[in-house]
Amino acid sequence: MKHNLILRLIAKYLFPIIALFAFYVQFHGDYSPGGGFQAGVILSVGFIFYAMVFGLKTAQQVIPLNLLRVLASSGVLIYGGTGVATMLMGGNFLDYDLLSQSPISGQHLGILLVEAGVGITVSSVMLMIFYAFAGRDMPCETSSDDEGNRQ
Repeated sequence: MKHNLILRLIAKYLFPIIALFAFYVQFHGDYSPGGGFQAGVILSVGFIFYAMVFGLKTAQQVIPLNLLRVLASSGVLIYGGTGVATMLMGGNFLDYDLLSQSPISGQHLGILLVEAGVGITVSSVMLMIFYAFAGRDMPCETSSDDEGNRQ
């Protein structure tokens, strides 16, 4: 992509706003529509926008693929760990009432943990999918020799 100064400047100011909106959707999800899945997609769109403006290599330096793998796994572990913790406390899987002294605060804590796990996983997986597709080279036309070797 040609280095467009105006687009890069706008992207530098727009990315924090996108991330802030993603965190708003994440933490306001138990009171209104939204939550982990929506916040994860919004946050990954912000990073995809960053990668489109500054280049894939730059985005991979900011968030490497290995970090995304760790984050995706951590999100699943947070989600599953919350359920296992409630089972170890004598309740059912994801029975949030047991996570705190009062059932209401336990519900809030449980939803916050589960939605955080979902948000981390969705954002990481969306970025890994983007890296996989954006990192591929465009297919070139095959010659007649290559077609004969495939058969």
